[in-house]
Amino acid sequence: MRFPDHTLTTCTFCGVGCGIYLEASDGLITGAYPSMTHPANQGRICVRGWHVHEVSSSPDRLTQPLVKKDGEFIPVRWDQALDFVSARLRLVRKEHGADSIAFLNSPRCSNEETYLLQKFARTVIGTNNVDRGGSLHRVNTIDVLQEMIGVPAATSSIEELDKTDLIVVDGIDLGRQLPTIGGRVLRAKLAGAKLMVIGSRSHRVAHHADLFVRIKPDTDLLLYGAMAKIIVDRGLMNLKFIKEYCTGYDEWLGRIQEFDVLWAAEHCGVEPELIEQAAIAYAKAPSAMILYSTGVEARGKGAVQALVSLSLLRGNIGRPGAGLMPLAEYNNLQGGCDMGMLPDRLPAYRHVNVANERKELEELWGRKLPAKPGLDIWGMFSPTSPVRAVWIDRLNPIVTVALADAAEKLQKLDLLVVQHLFMTETAKYADVILPIVAFGEERVTFTSTERRIQVAEKAIEPPDGPIPAWEQIVAVANRMGANWNYQTAADVMDEIGRAVPFYSGASYENLWREYGRQWPCTKDKPLGTRFLFEEGLPKSGFRFVPLERPGGLAKLSAQYPFVLAIGYSLYYWHRNVLVRHSETLRREYGMLLLDYPDGFVEINTEDAHRLGLRDGSQIRLVAKTGSVVTTARVTDEVRPGTVFLPYFQTDIARKMQWDEAAKARTGNSRIFVRVEKV
Repeated sequence: MRFPDHTLTTCTFCGVGCGIYLEASDGLITGAYPSMTHPANQGRICVRGWHVHEVSSSPDRLTQPLVKKDGEFIPVRWDQALDFVSARLRLVRKEHGADSIAFLNSPRCSNEETYLLQKFARTVIGTNNVDRGGSLHRVNTIDVLQEMIGVPAATSSIEELDKTDLIVVDGIDLGRQLPTIGGRVLRAKLAGAKLMVIGSRSHRVAHHADLFVRIKPDTDLLLYGAMAKIIVDRGLMNLKFIKEYCTGYDEWLGRIQEFDVLWAAEHCGVEPELIEQAAIAYAKAPSAMILYSTGVEARGKGAVQALVSLSLLRGNIGRPGAGLMPLAEYNNLQGGCDMGMLPDRLPAYRHVNVANERKELEELWGRKLPAKPGLDIWGMFSPTSPVRAVWIDRLNPIVTVALADAAEKLQKLDLLVVQHLFMTETAKYADVILPIVAFGEERVTFTSTERRIQVAEKAIEPPDGPIPAWEQIVAVANRMGANWNYQTAADVMDEIGRAVPFYSGASYENLWREYGRQWPCTKDKPLGTRFLFEEGLPKSGFRFVPLERPGGLAKLSAQYPFVLAIGYSLYYWHRNVLVRHSETLRREYGMLLLDYPDGFVEINTEDAHRLGLRDGSQIRLVAKTGSVVTTARVTDEVRPGTVFLPYFQTDIARKMQWDEAAKARTGNSRIFVRVEKV
């Protein structure tokens, strides 16, 4: 098959889903450049998009299956590797039961391989132990959006940023994490939109904000609750919208009175006047869009509920220039959830423990499905986990602080199967490694952060050896008696359309027109929808959920005067497997580590001066759970009184016994530390 020299496709580096062209020559992808007309990026891409093609030509790629024997990896034929996997899975299931096997994939996996992996787990193995390993993130956004607006996704499109009057950016550094959207936000501001930024870190977009509310880490719920109370007290809510389209308002209203503004200001670390200014600005904007990081999930359900409450309070749903947009760094976080890679949800968010919802898929798949919710990624790696075998697709879980001790669990497994392009830190513990094809070497689909289902086109044939991940899953399933008959990824998409109703109008043929389709893309709406509810809002279809005012909030003390914040920074990307195997991106994202070869934590300039610290000083972080010596990066990006720990510093997490601290974080507790000069 001869491929064109320039292939229009979808960038798969992050959740924006930019349109790009891949250049190919002599069977290699040699360059990338942006599509001028794609609605998400309009001729612009970030540094990752410009160099995404370099990954496929990395000399470190795995090209044949590897099976571990006597502690060493031995190359084997594909039939040997697949026979090995199926035989060992049978053995583990026979000896320990179906729930002793678990499946993890990355939010980078295509819709097709994600759908087949969870189907394999449920219909062949017989377990709901499936999860998409989104680092520290749980599924609070899915649960909250489903409960409060009935749809677990962004309510609007990236294009709507051009039409809004106010943009609220919460908890995400758009300039570094999602630069294409960051640029779009700044252009909207230049065109007249107001910009409000909320978070504890300063960043490029925050520098251009009309209002920057720089709160203490993990105090979002308090801020948004206080903003809602101000809107109510001033009578600025959209009562017509609330009465016609919402339920639960009276109960919510009674509880919102608990969010006293002075109390919130004290705990958030900002002036009460600033909270009032933010609330009035949001309430008086004719239309507003809230863009928030999926990392807000790590702060608990309450923060997401409070964001949705603000949108409902003003009626900012279902119309141009308004809405909620959870932003995903991963290219297929949305699609992975849609496909059912969740321990308690089947495809299309059906509940595993509801018989009628299971029945729809049982009829399609011809198998009875397990009714017991499975283990999430935390449960799979807990000390008491019953899991004896794990299948991991593209994920490298042990490089984030959230799973700093996962390596201990991996070493004790009876079987670890890893599908990946490269020998990752996780793959080194595998019993068998199955090499997969790279971006541009297969034709599959992904669903971006704005619900856009798009095709990632095939630009070249893969090298000899690797085969698509979805084909590997099919081969193992058939060895275990599945009798699946998928010849192409398009066949899988056809079945996805039957399993996931809001994908029912999507096909490879129409997804390639006009840069994909935004779901719900159904047979009666084959063009998809630019924003949800554009054909009319459901009467009483939205629900206010009462906000729970957190009690017993701990405060800073003389012994532990700093809040320890954990999250993404620009330099998180240097641990990304794809970045490490792109020559240009490795230099781009690794430069800072030349100054801090052993890693770092970030501390504010004022705090550093007070403690007598210089940039690059050795410091000791001390918490109740442990202590560690590390390097200080002195920067004004961090809020005074805060020490920022990037996700990749797993060594610090282990030495400070972060597992226990992480459990506390899920209950909205803050972790306090002191900083000592070494």
